[in-house]
Amino acid sequence: MSQANPIRNVSDTALWVAIYRAMESERADALFHDPYARRLGGERGEAIVAAMPGGKSTSWPMVVRTAVMDEIVLRCVQQGAMTVLNLAAGLDARPYRLPLPASLRWLHVDLPDMVDYFRTRMEGETPRCTLEFIAADLRDADARREVFTRAAAHGPVLVITEGLLVYLEAEQVADLARDLHDLAQARWWLTDLASPMLLKFLARRWQPKLTDGNAPFRFGPAEGTAFFAPYGWREAEFRSTWDESWRLKRTMRGAWLWKAISLFQSRQRKEAGRRMSGIVLLEAEPGASHRHHGQNA
Repeated sequence: MSQANPIRNVSDTALWVAIYRAMESERADALFHDPYARRLGGERGEAIVAAMPGGKSTSWPMVVRTAVMDEIVLRCVQQGAMTVLNLAAGLDARPYRLPLPASLRWLHVDLPDMVDYFRTRMEGETPRCTLEFIAADLRDADARREVFTRAAAHGPVLVITEGLLVYLEAEQVADLARDLHDLAQARWWLTDLASPMLLKFLARRWQPKLTDGNAPFRFGPAEGTAFFAPYGWREAEFRSTWDESWRLKRTMRGAWLWKAISLFQSRQRKEAGRRMSGIVLLEAEPGASHRHHGQNA
């Protein structure tokens, strides 16, 4: 059955993931409750899930990512985060659905059309914390600097880039890492991270639809979290999507078979499998600025 591609651009992938959050929230044993997700995902989100190969059965990594990030966000807030800088925030309703203190400052940053769409759909809802909407194109270095300087005014800062880095080129991620360290002066950076192995795997399954919809997957550094070290960041925590899927009982179809195969793999191969995809908390190394590393923004 030939089906027109409902993905027009990267922003549309937020609609897709929102439907996965809705599907999880409607389960009797839901790991989290996002009562806004179906409304935010809308008909286009439903169409994307229907059009993607194995659409519904591939919700598990997104569900695991959401649940693990919820845990880490709440922990960082307990540890003193005063500002959350949520970049390419998409349809993230965490300020409305998580038990956050009213004193927390949450900056929801995205492209103007996405911010307008989110605000329209969330009209009449009250966030738990102090929520500020910022419409900005982060590819514009000046706009980025302005937003990051504004974030730095009330630290400690926790940055979230959920589902963003994979769509960027390595140079763009390097610029972002530098600016988050030096301008936003962030203490923590929460992100998901792909590996070359994951990109190769997804290329077979999803890449044609995503590339056709101007949203190809790009960033999966071979060196893993070490990629961020030159820009002042160290890995504080790596939560393997695979390991977490077993802990949270949201495994992929046929996961038991992969687990059985891994019993015969070398330790190195097993570890590569574990780190194929993960949720990462980076922590800023205090000290020198890292702007001299070939800044080209």
